[in-house]
Amino acid sequence: MYIKQIIIQGFKSYKDQTVMEPFSPKHNVIVGRNGSGKSNFFAAIRFVLSDAYTQMGREERGALLHEGAGAAVMSAFVEIIFDNSDDRFPTGKDQLILRRTIGMKKDEYSLDRKNATKTDVMNLLESAGFSRSNPYYIVPQGRVTALTNMKDNERLTLLKEVAGTQVYEARRTESLKIMTETNNKREKIDELLNYIQERLAELEEEKEELKDYQEKDKERRCLQYTIDHREQLAIANELDNLEEQRQTGAEDTGDSEERFRQGDKEMAEIQTEISELKQQVDFLMVDKKQLEAERKENARSKAKIELDVKNLTDGQSAAQQARSRYQSELESLETAIEQHEQELVQITPQYDSKLQEEATLKGELESAEATRQRLYAKQGRNARFRNKRERDEWLRAEINNSYPQLAKVKAVRVQTAEDIAELEKDIADTENAIASLREQLEGRGSNNESMQAQIQEAKSERDRLMDERNLSTHTYLRRELWREDAKLDTVLSNASTELRQAEQELSHTMDQNTSRGLAAVRRIKHQYKLDGVYGTLAELFEVHDRFKRAVEVTAGQSLFHYVVDNDDTATKIIEILQREKSGRITFIPLNRLRPKTANVPKANDAIPMIEKLEFDPMYEKAFQQVFGQTIICPNLQIAGQYARSHSVNGVTMEGDRSDKKGAFTGGSMDTRHSRLEAVRSVSKWRDECDAHKARSVEIKRALEKKDQEITRAVGNLQKLEQRRVQQEHSYGPLLQELRSKGNELQNKKDTLDSKHRASTKIEANMKALTEQQNAHEAEIASEFKKALTQDEETQLENLSSTVQDLRQQYANLSSTRSDFESRKKILEIELREDLRPRLDQLQAQEFDDRTSTGAQGTLKESQTELKRINKRIATAESKLAELESSLETTTTRIQDLERRHSDIKASLDEIAVTIEKSQKRTEKSIRKRRILTQQASEVSARIRDLGILPHGALEKYEKTKSDAIVKRLHKVNEALKKYGHVNKKAFEQYNNFTQQRETLTKRRGELDSSHKSIEELISVLDQRKDEAIERTFKQVSREFAKVFEKLVPAGRGRLVIQRKMDRVVEGPEGEEEEGEEEGRKESVENYTGVGISVSFNSKHDDQQRIQQLSGGQKSLCALALVFAIQQCDPAPFYLFDEIDANLDAQYRTAVAQHLRDISNQAGGAEGEGGAQFICTTFRPEMLHVAQKCYGVRYQKKSSNVVVVSREEALEFVEGEKQ
Repeated sequence: MYIKQIIIQGFKSYKDQTVMEPFSPKHNVIVGRNGSGKSNFFAAIRFVLSDAYTQMGREERGALLHEGAGAAVMSAFVEIIFDNSDDRFPTGKDQLILRRTIGMKKDEYSLDRKNATKTDVMNLLESAGFSRSNPYYIVPQGRVTALTNMKDNERLTLLKEVAGTQVYEARRTESLKIMTETNNKREKIDELLNYIQERLAELEEEKEELKDYQEKDKERRCLQYTIDHREQLAIANELDNLEEQRQTGAEDTGDSEERFRQGDKEMAEIQTEISELKQQVDFLMVDKKQLEAERKENARSKAKIELDVKNLTDGQSAAQQARSRYQSELESLETAIEQHEQELVQITPQYDSKLQEEATLKGELESAEATRQRLYAKQGRNARFRNKRERDEWLRAEINNSYPQLAKVKAVRVQTAEDIAELEKDIADTENAIASLREQLEGRGSNNESMQAQIQEAKSERDRLMDERNLSTHTYLRRELWREDAKLDTVLSNASTELRQAEQELSHTMDQNTSRGLAAVRRIKHQYKLDGVYGTLAELFEVHDRFKRAVEVTAGQSLFHYVVDNDDTATKIIEILQREKSGRITFIPLNRLRPKTANVPKANDAIPMIEKLEFDPMYEKAFQQVFGQTIICPNLQIAGQYARSHSVNGVTMEGDRSDKKGAFTGGSMDTRHSRLEAVRSVSKWRDECDAHKARSVEIKRALEKKDQEITRAVGNLQKLEQRRVQQEHSYGPLLQELRSKGNELQNKKDTLDSKHRASTKIEANMKALTEQQNAHEAEIASEFKKALTQDEETQLENLSSTVQDLRQQYANLSSTRSDFESRKKILEIELREDLRPRLDQLQAQEFDDRTSTGAQGTLKESQTELKRINKRIATAESKLAELESSLETTTTRIQDLERRHSDIKASLDEIAVTIEKSQKRTEKSIRKRRILTQQASEVSARIRDLGILPHGALEKYEKTKSDAIVKRLHKVNEALKKYGHVNKKAFEQYNNFTQQRETLTKRRGELDSSHKSIEELISVLDQRKDEAIERTFKQVSREFAKVFEKLVPAGRGRLVIQRKMDRVVEGPEGEEEEGEEEGRKESVENYTGVGISVSFNSKHDDQQRIQQLSGGQKSLCALALVFAIQQCDPAPFYLFDEIDANLDAQYRTAVAQHLRDISNQAGGAEGEGGAQFICTTFRPEMLHVAQKCYGVRYQKKSSNVVVVSREEALEFVEGEKQ
């Protein structure tokens, strides 16, 4: 294992990140000027690996950070990368990355890029051989000088540290501290035992006096118990009598209250029915007004429609006469068009055939004439040339000149072909457009009829939406929805009034802040959409009427506590309430409730109240919190007994309550004002208002929907009317467009014919040019002659006759084709200019006739509307009759109910007087019972204070009179006065002291055993410490002699240990060693120091002490001691900072050679390879043996480390010498 690489950033003089090239696993030397940062480099390594930089203050941390110009450095780190190929670090990886980062407020370690503690790092380093007791694998600048000037006793202390005696000393000190504490405890225990022994002797005397006192006190308690027990029985009998009277009065009062409740309930039902009937009367009156208004409107509409029907009937038969004239003219025109079209169909194929024959014949004629012209040209050309060369040159020139002409003709042919294709496509599109226009014109009649049908259907749909009702689904349409909406407005107004009254009654049962808070919480819940706000406790459960009073008494103001899901929701609402100043509410967050399990008695006369409540299981914690500790009992006495025995609250049906703490609450209650009833009333009217509002919204939405449907129907009708008007006015543009398209089609056909003729001419020109080129090329290949050949002469004669014949045939064929073309154009012009426009005009007239017949449809619509209005009027009359009957019946019922309400009210007034008298008697009985209950509690307290009574205490004085018992009790109390000084706890104290004595005696034995064990441990630690020091001294002394001999071959050196008795025990190499076995037995405490004795000139001369040596010799001895210590406890690498500064040249060479030998060893510690050295120096000797050299430079107020060659390093060292 060795240091592979070091990375420094922000540490002291190293501002920027400095990444050093990998170190050599053997000897590395670093050079640099003073102040360049060499020592800071070693400080960075010590910063990571040693304990030198621990427990630093803010200033000390700041001193480690780079200080210079520019931005301040807030943190620094040093990272050391170890080569771990030998698995010296137990990590299982080939390398280990150790980093330490420090800032003004942080100090962190990391192993392999993961955070680690300092303890983990130090344990890992120790496992790899970095011993805390031997820190000499790092020798900073000045350490050699310190060793040189070290005194003998300091050198002894150094050897003790190397031997690891600090661990033994720490354990010995801890053991002595424990032994001291043990001795102190033994002394305290001895003092306590002496005191306990004295106290036990005193308590023996006090026990006898206490026995006499106890006999007298026992008699006193029996007498007192007899008196108190008799008084308790008398109070219980009187309480039973009061309870019996209360039960009798309660039954009577209960009957009266039940009759009062029934009457009050019946009055409320009657009042509700009266309100509903009055509301029904209002509804009927609204319906009546609406029906009467509808009847008047229908009557006016009926008169108007009857007048329209009469006018339409008179003008229905106007357009029938012109129809027959139009039909005959249309038939004759269609026949003429059909004849022209048939003839045109027959002529067109004949014309196209003749045209094709004409073009073919013309091509043959032009080809023959071209051949004949070439032969004439050749015949005249032969006389112009003297030889074949001149002729061929002229022919080649002609051929070359023809190529551009041929290319131009070909380009024209391609363009013509494209024009023909485009024209044919345009003609096809135009023909399709003309056909579409004609279809539109021909179908205008049927389109008009379809349009009229659609308009009629749209009108029917509009009228249906306006007036009808679908009886099959009982869905009222627009008029019925209007009526229901008007009714709901009245109902909603009444319900809102009732809700306000109910809320006012509820607010009288609580304080104003709570009332305002409840209203605010409901508003906040909807405004902020809080799902975790469930409601008040009273709103979340149902209970039978029998238990309502008991539940109200138990819950009290908790009925208005608001249940929420968690404390966050409660906090949010409370903050809003405080911000808005909207009242005050107590919240019950379900997540914070931890209700205790009640000890509920399992008996028929004790009913758990929570079993009588119906609520959602998710609110169980809240109800357990309020009602879980309460039971319902038949009377207050039973409730009080269970309250004392089971620590629960008891309540009766009448609302009398016994608290588990002993308090009784009871008396009369106003049954007409119940909190639960008020909450139920508010909930009922609120639900009804919400339902009516929802229904109102639903109706308004339905009305809006119906209005939208009507609007859509009217819009559709208007669109159809607009389309009909557009259709009526679109005939003229259609005809104009049709004529324009026809002219356009004819022009395009004429252009197409001209393009075809041009294409034929182009093909002929191309053929002529090509044949001419072929003829010239053939002539070039032939022999040169002054005249035509015999074959060419024959061909010329034949071509002359052939041309004459072809011209005659072409003239005849052109005449025939011209006749067909003339007839074809005449037919097309007559169809386009005369017959078809007349047909379009007649068709337009037919469309206008059909439009004019729309009045007949209007007549049918008016007749249908008249029937519908008659039906509507009949329906309204029928409904009005039904309404009159319902109004009369409802008014009669209201009068009967009002009379019944007055009778019940008079009866309830009488019952209320009876209940008031009964309540006064009950209150008087309760006051007397409270006094007796208090007396019974006092008597019970006196009995409890008597404590445990002797057996038979009650039977002993059962037949004795009360007066005799009182006299006897007075005598006993007088006798007890002389025992006022007696120790009443003598027996108890005697037993306690006896137990303490036994416990302390046992503890004393345990401490003695512990003291002996600690003494044995200290002895063992002292022995091990002495052995470690002896062993370390021998090893260091032996290695010192070897190293010194290697560094100074002509000399000899050894370590000398000094004792108090001036007995010298030399190292293993000394000849004057005395009594080795005897010396080992002596205590190390007699050692006073370790001296160094050396000889530099001879192995046999008298040796000198280190104090007698020169400065360089002292430094060499100090280095020899460092090397000896390192050999005793070898590390994987060593860091030396200018250790050769004070050495002479020969010794610097020896030290350098020694370092090279150690780094090149084949086997190091534990069989591993040689150690790694990283040194700084200003001398050349160490550079000669280095494997790798580095230079430290200081530029721009920042240090940097780079690799340099040995020559560059030597040059730098030589320059420094000069």
